[in-house]
Amino acid sequence: MRYNAGEVDVVVVGGGHAGCEAALASARMGCSTIMFAINLDSIAMMPCNPNIGGSSKGHLVREIDALGGEMGKNIDKTYIQTRMLNTGKGPAVYSLRAQADKAKYHTEMKKTLENTDSLEIKQGEVVEIVTENNNVAGVVTESGAFYKCGAVVLCMGTYVKSRCLYGDTIIYSGPNGLRNSNLLSDSLKKLGIKIFRFKTGTPARVDKRSIDFSKMSVQEGDNKIVPFSFDNLSKDIEREQIPCYLTYTNERTHNIIRNNLDKSPLYGGVIDGTGPRYCPSIEDKVVRFADKERHQIFVEPEGEDTNEMYIQGMSTSLPEDVQIEMYRSVPGLENCRIMRAAYAIEYDCIDATQLKLSLEFKNIGGLFSAGQFNGTSGYEEAAAQGIIGGINAARFIKKREPLILDRSEAYIGVLIDDIVTKGSKEPYRMMTSRAEYRLLLRQDNADLRLTEKGYNMGLVTKERFERFLTKKKLIENEIERVNNTNISPSDDINSLLEERGGSPLSTGVKLSDLIKRPELSYEDLDFIDEKRPILADDVREQVNIQIKYEGYIKRQLAQVAQYKKLEEKLIPPDINYYDMNGLRIEARQKLSEIKPMNVGQASRIAGVSPADISVLLVNLKK
Repeated sequence: MRYNAGEVDVVVVGGGHAGCEAALASARMGCSTIMFAINLDSIAMMPCNPNIGGSSKGHLVREIDALGGEMGKNIDKTYIQTRMLNTGKGPAVYSLRAQADKAKYHTEMKKTLENTDSLEIKQGEVVEIVTENNNVAGVVTESGAFYKCGAVVLCMGTYVKSRCLYGDTIIYSGPNGLRNSNLLSDSLKKLGIKIFRFKTGTPARVDKRSIDFSKMSVQEGDNKIVPFSFDNLSKDIEREQIPCYLTYTNERTHNIIRNNLDKSPLYGGVIDGTGPRYCPSIEDKVVRFADKERHQIFVEPEGEDTNEMYIQGMSTSLPEDVQIEMYRSVPGLENCRIMRAAYAIEYDCIDATQLKLSLEFKNIGGLFSAGQFNGTSGYEEAAAQGIIGGINAARFIKKREPLILDRSEAYIGVLIDDIVTKGSKEPYRMMTSRAEYRLLLRQDNADLRLTEKGYNMGLVTKERFERFLTKKKLIENEIERVNNTNISPSDDINSLLEERGGSPLSTGVKLSDLIKRPELSYEDLDFIDEKRPILADDVREQVNIQIKYEGYIKRQLAQVAQYKKLEEKLIPPDINYYDMNGLRIEARQKLSEIKPMNVGQASRIAGVSPADISVLLVNLKK
């Protein structure tokens, strides 16, 4: 029995990392918003890795924060260890990673949602999306409540028709044994939405008291705390950190796995879904990398107030008795007690090529989709899509143009363009190698790239924006000063250069020329730069990077200028590719299916060749 339960601007379906960012963005932009979660205790839950950030994922979190999102602020409140990764390489691939207290992460995010104006959070399952004339009209819950709305953001994660498997055990539930969503998928199919079946998994959780840490290497956090949120200062979030540990599998571990592969539902044909290439199960690792004698295993705490330890690197769907034998073959885990068994989870998700770059469905006005339901993996990828989905749902309600970030502006732009334009036949994971302009899209300059956009969307406060403008001006002024400061040869300078393996000065140079030397940095020249102003660490960092990599940055900016030329050539939405002479049949089919917004996007579609793009350009001129 259906009954009218009220009317709101935006409904967000799901309370995971995508749903939280979508709901907060929509509400903060002034739209009345309801976020539905099947269980409010699952809001911002971490059913897999108890961490935020990491290689390329840290970039996404920084970008979410620059736009005015919450993930960076929340992990700064709740981290138990933080590390900057890849510091042995260039700044383009530096990535911040923080171990989270997963219970506190959930609690703090839920508190933020509960205290946000214009936002209501509600426990309940949405079972149907109602449309009128190919536009969203509302949603129906399992109790028959009809909520009229103008936009919906789907953020169901891995809960849709999900089932958890290990060995012969099959549990029809969402992650961590929580209830799943079984009816909404059929409603979406009736709307003509194409559904895929994907799979991911998680390792066991082990009782800390049963681990011998003396057989493992200690992994400490960084001494210098770098916040995820540009709103925070290091000194304001410093706290005592908790160590992680490193151990390795061995030949005995691998033999146990090989001898029991027939018991894995992954190899026995029980699982239909496609798993993640870049986060394989331990079975996959042993089979695919048979020449490797060992694999890294990180033992990570799940929080300050629990004995559960996450065994990173040993995701599996083998039976529980085999899991026990396998885990106990690893040094330090010989007597381990499993508190939660590892499992694989299989679930419904959509083919993301059905979406526009705004994350709105092409065939249903006002229906948006974000997160793992779009075929991606990871909390950070989900949250990045969530904030864009929430922003664009609100802008749809306000009848404004959507926010679309392109590949030269943000990792978020790369992520969304990849899944919408190219699609994915397996869970998509963000990587630095996917970004063509990664020297420009560093994690350290996300605020310089995106804060103004967040302010224009109404998500960044005026006070924060003014602080940002001050920082930007300080960087510009200092770079100009350094570029115009002459340094003469001296014993002190030449002594430093020879000590660092550089050649001594014989004539005067600009201070910026010294900074560009590989053996020196902006920080090294304090003693010779008497007029250097006192600047914050983040300003000094930007001055150093922008001067030291100036040549590379200019070269990449020139590449972006060429890229922009194709992105600016818009394609009419009603164009008929089948009327274009010279286009190959495959290109006509792919272009008609994807409906690219511009020629740049068209050029990235699988099956569309450079020759097809030339034909398209000729036809557009006509």
